Amino acid sequence: MTTEKTPSAASRHALSVEEREALERWARRPKTAQGLALRSRIILASAEGGSDIAVAAQLKVTRGTVGRWRRRFLDKRLEGLLDEPRPGAPRKIQDAHVEAVVARTLESVPKGATHWSTRLLATEMGMSQSAVARIWRAFGLKPHRAETFKLSKDPLFVEKVRDIVGLYMSPPERAVVLCVDEKSQIQALDRTQPLLPLGPGIVERHTHDYVRHGTTSLFAALDTRTGEVLGQCHARHRAQEFKKFLDTIDEHVPTHLEVHLVLDNLSTHKTPAIKRWLLKRPRFHLHFTPTSASWLNLVERWFGLLTERQLRRGTHRSTRALEEAIKRYIAHTNDNPKPFVWTKSADDILESLARYCRRISDSGH
Repeated sequence: MTTEKTPSAASRHALSVEEREALERWARRPKTAQGLALRSRIILASAEGGSDIAVAAQLKVTRGTVGRWRRRFLDKRLEGLLDEPRPGAPRKIQDAHVEAVVARTLESVPKGATHWSTRLLATEMGMSQSAVARIWRAFGLKPHRAETFKLSKDPLFVEKVRDIVGLYMSPPERAVVLCVDEKSQIQALDRTQPLLPLGPGIVERHTHDYVRHGTTSLFAALDTRTGEVLGQCHARHRAQEFKKFLDTIDEHVPTHLEVHLVLDNLSTHKTPAIKRWLLKRPRFHLHFTPTSASWLNLVERWFGLLTERQLRRGTHRSTRALEEAIKRYIAHTNDNPKPFVWTKSADDILESLARYCRRISDSGH
């Protein structure tokens, strides 16, 4: 008399090569959902012949959990380990509604306003404000924001872009590249009443009105390789002050190095006195940015940091105090200089400009 043997746990959980690879990948991959990783480890342990009690003790789960996922695996194999769709409220906003919101946002403006708000559009579309906000976030729509730009009309725009970007990305040997500009008419401002300082849950507050104590002009040169800044303040902003700053640069840069200056097209940079000064110093080479393209001059980025971190919220009761604050910020910059890294090639810039021109040509405006 013979009896039929009951298959062992290991034989019932025998894995194919593909199944084992999938389970091991789910179990060890960091981005796998932890629930799926645990189920994979349960099945892998079961395939080694462990009982429900042994596997539960090994993985620190209940015996019921092990039994449930073993049964699911035997019934549906790998598909049984995946999460099943959960019941919930039916979707109220269909694709057609989403498309209508996006189209209305992009192709129209509300009556009596220049742009849509979530409340205005929700009222127009018969939807909730939160639904409109979710759709805008999903598509990156921000009608409340606007940025400014100005397209350069310089006839030598292409040549100047290639020249300056070439200096940034492939600087010449035995030379220093300096971005030079002036931040003119910086006001020494003092608030009419003392500041109310920052506190827990309280932002710093100051009066909206102020008292003027004069102005100063900052001449600055940014070394594109090191990030160091050479600065000089003057009461006025004329060609003779610019010439004095050139003298300072000439003294500061070692004589064996060529000097390439990136400048804008300000008239004080091109006076006869400046031209005579340059003729006597042939190691100086000037590279002018295109008109209306100050973004090509890296020192403008440093001016932005100066304004943000020192000038905008600073209080100065005299031009001397203002100039001392500027000098301290320059010294702080040079203590730990960090150069700005130019990453966009001239071809990339010109291609962006070409895309813009094609876009406005097709817009009908």
